[in-house]
Amino acid sequence: MVDNFLTGSAALFGDPFTIGIFIFGVIGGMLFGAIPGVSMLTLAAILLPFTASLEPAQGVMLFAVIYCTGTYGGAITAILFNIPGAPENAPTAFDGYPMTRKGQSGKAVGAAVLCSAIGGVSSALIMMAATEPLANWAISNIGPPEIFALVFFGLAVASSVGGRTMWKGWMSVLLGLLIATIGQDPVGGINRFNFGISDLAAGIAFVPAIMGFFAVSEIFVQAEKKAVGMYKAPKLSLDFPTILELWSQKIAVLRSILVGFFCGILPGIGATLAAFMGYGEAVRWSKNKDSFGKGNIEGVISSETANNAATGAAMIPLLALGLPGGALTAMMVAVFQMHDLEPGPLVFYNSPELIWIVFAAMFYANVSILFIGLIETKTILHLLKIPFQFLAPMILLLASIGSYIGRGLVLDVMIMFCTGIMGFLLRRSGYSIPGIVLGIILGKIGEQNFAQGMQMVHYDVLEYLSRPICLLLKFRTNQLICSILLNLPHLTANSCIEEFYDLTFYPALQEMLQTGMSRLKIRNIKYL
Repeated sequence: MVDNFLTGSAALFGDPFTIGIFIFGVIGGMLFGAIPGVSMLTLAAILLPFTASLEPAQGVMLFAVIYCTGTYGGAITAILFNIPGAPENAPTAFDGYPMTRKGQSGKAVGAAVLCSAIGGVSSALIMMAATEPLANWAISNIGPPEIFALVFFGLAVASSVGGRTMWKGWMSVLLGLLIATIGQDPVGGINRFNFGISDLAAGIAFVPAIMGFFAVSEIFVQAEKKAVGMYKAPKLSLDFPTILELWSQKIAVLRSILVGFFCGILPGIGATLAAFMGYGEAVRWSKNKDSFGKGNIEGVISSETANNAATGAAMIPLLALGLPGGALTAMMVAVFQMHDLEPGPLVFYNSPELIWIVFAAMFYANVSILFIGLIETKTILHLLKIPFQFLAPMILLLASIGSYIGRGLVLDVMIMFCTGIMGFLLRRSGYSIPGIVLGIILGKIGEQNFAQGMQMVHYDVLEYLSRPICLLLKFRTNQLICSILLNLPHLTANSCIEEFYDLTFYPALQEMLQTGMSRLKIRNIKYL
């Protein structure tokens, strides 16, 4: 392995043009990953036609590098402005942005940089050592039933994060799942809940929904605070986490590497599920679960380690079996085909130099995250000095462009603002925004895999649940559900009524009206 890696490194850095492509991929991936709503997929789509004029190794290497650095780039805006650059960076915002509000932006970004590099490098090393055997195991043991079980387990864990009460956590996840049902049935292709709007046949896009629930709702929250004189600008902090702080999270890092790598080798899943699963496992194993969603550095570390650990793992089914692990690896299949190559086991024998150039490039791309990311951070953190009255319109403009550019629909911009208003009201009512977003992102994945899994077992539920991995995940999920059901006997009639009342929007609307009336009285007194 070492000899092959050195050979790939020599081929990568032995040609000035190849070096230029590598550097372009590193910087371009970071920049596009950090632009809200654009992401690395946009850059890859733009570059795809141009790869026909490159050597096969150069084209595949370019996309692999963009994949590694783009996954990290989205963490910057997620932490500083509550705007995830991509769905896989959404869990990073859960605790990253609260840390920024508490004046710990340097620690959050520093942890994201370091853990992204650690997760990516670890994944690259494991990928080089175990691509073929791991891919064969994943394909033979992981199918739609197991993927659905993973999704269901992730949703169960997410229900306990971010909500003011247990019930609101579950209601948030269910609301996200309900939003995910809008559009065509992923199995039968039947339109549902599109309200006669043809553009909704494709469903609610991830990017506008994420922009609305995170960025727009946050703008509304801060604007309200500024209107009532309670707004406090986030303090600029360039203090990175200390060695001792990072060392204390070594278990979380190791756990997230394993979770991210496991999720990465599942075809069609990739870094998004890895990030949510990494965050969910951090919550599940933590002794202080209430601190998550309020600025816990372990949440940032777990999500960023997991989603970057999935990058190398996603290459395993692609290179070993020809099965793409996500959207960008699917584009890499097109790069192979443009050069009359077919990804799969034969690539290791027909084009070993291509494989090891790609492996070496992914390793060095993840190492570069550490050095370039630290330099980049010192500059980007100064954006926090921009006053809110100038920053808010800039964020709304970027979010609107990011929402529109995906499908070219004005409807997506409208969805962004509608979800922003909804998110604002839900946050005032104590609902979990992370739970809603997780339900939206994983809802379609879960539904599709559940339907495919049921077809595989001929709609025999017992056979569906008897699969070993499904059984294990079902057991863990049942433990979470039982903890909820145990609280039911303690509920009285009055508490049930109070809980039901609190589950509605009415308390938030009532509070808004009271606040508005009080402000009106103050202004009338001033003018009298």
